[in-house]
Amino acid sequence: MKCDLCNNEATVHELVVSAGVPAERHLCEACARDQGLVAGAPAPVAELLQKIATASAVAATAAPARTPTCPGCGTTFADFKQSGRLGCPSCYEAFEQQLGPILDRAHQGATHHVGKVPRRLLQEAPDAGDVRASAAAMAAAEARAEEIRRVRADLDRAVKSEAYERAAQLRDRLRQLQRGAEQPEGPR
Repeated sequence: MKCDLCNNEATVHELVVSAGVPAERHLCEACARDQGLVAGAPAPVAELLQKIATASAVAATAAPARTPTCPGCGTTFADFKQSGRLGCPSCYEAFEQQLGPILDRAHQGATHHVGKVPRRLLQEAPDAGDVRASAAAMAAAEARAEEIRRVRADLDRAVKSEAYERAAQLRDRLRQLQRGAEQPEGPR
């Protein structure tokens, strides 16, 4: 669109409604300045731009934020974030504040390592949440597994020596152990 006063390209468009009749003017930058429509940026905008420029200059000259560095190996927290690995055991102390939330998320709030226990052993424990009961259940399961190995070996020997009554007793004992029903042992 061309300027109404000259043939330059119009960049300022003014719409004035007077007595219900709209009047449009299309002016180029120079003609708009001559008409008093454009006088540079409004004062509040100019002040805001000046403040932004000053603040960015101050921020650029200010000392950069000091990031913690491990005294043992010199690793920075930015290095850890990039690689996912700490440099030495001292890093845990140097970055304690930053690592705390990360470790809490990774361990789902747990603060002590309790190890892994098979679910079926936990179900056999009197109090599945108790670590000592879990350890006792694991010990009982290991003893039962050892007993099963011993009874199987005895059963093989009884079958080879053709002691079928003894083999039948051992077979029954083996079934009891495999079902988990601890009953007092019969004669061997």
